[in-house]
Amino acid sequence: MMTRILLLGGTGDALQIARALGPEHIYSLAGVGKVASGLSCTVRVGGFGGAQGLARYLHDEGIGLLVDATHPYAAQISANAWTASRAANVPCWALRRPAWQPQPGDDWRMAGNWAGLMDAMKSFARPLFTLGREPLAHLDEIPAGQYWTIRCLDAHPDTPRARILGARGPFTLDGERELFTASRTDVLISKNSGGTATEAKLEVARERGLPVIMLRRPDLPAVEREFTRPADLLDALRSLPS
Repeated sequence: MMTRILLLGGTGDALQIARALGPEHIYSLAGVGKVASGLSCTVRVGGFGGAQGLARYLHDEGIGLLVDATHPYAAQISANAWTASRAANVPCWALRRPAWQPQPGDDWRMAGNWAGLMDAMKSFARPLFTLGREPLAHLDEIPAGQYWTIRCLDAHPDTPRARILGARGPFTLDGERELFTASRTDVLISKNSGGTATEAKLEVARERGLPVIMLRRPDLPAVEREFTRPADLLDALRSLPS
């Protein structure tokens, strides 16, 4: 009997997996960013209504395997996936890319939350935020003497105290150098997303001797099987009954 898969995605790694899925499987996106074209699988956009709604969806759609390939910082979605899989008695696998590790010459300063980030960057003037949309909720908190550059998926109007860029990786080393120069960046604010698509910014910070304030990764629930590479997860999926 065929194992029907629900893939929770939104990352480049998840899209790589989705492109290998047939029409009987479902690729779920939260709704942020563009939906890729050319997929054979069914694409679902939007939330489920928490863990309870997801558990109900797993049951109603006859899902035999839940695959969590969301962003490493999508802690609530991953928690809901684990809870729903338990409630629906459906196994849960996860793709969890390894975190970046500091290299010689790096000046990483760790923070656990937004308040910690603000405290760590108070002595800087031109921070570059690569956290996604979260800084947009804090534009009225910009300290005197600071000007923010914020890069997220969707463009938004600039403000007198902030420049807001809409851009999607992968980002090149030369492109990141240009951004740092144009924004006069003196500190980089980053999630430890891992992978290669957005890693160039760390190399530029290293080249220029700039500190990086790194938001710590959240703790994620244990699952039946965990993979660090899309290729390994795809190999495991191919071994499922079809």
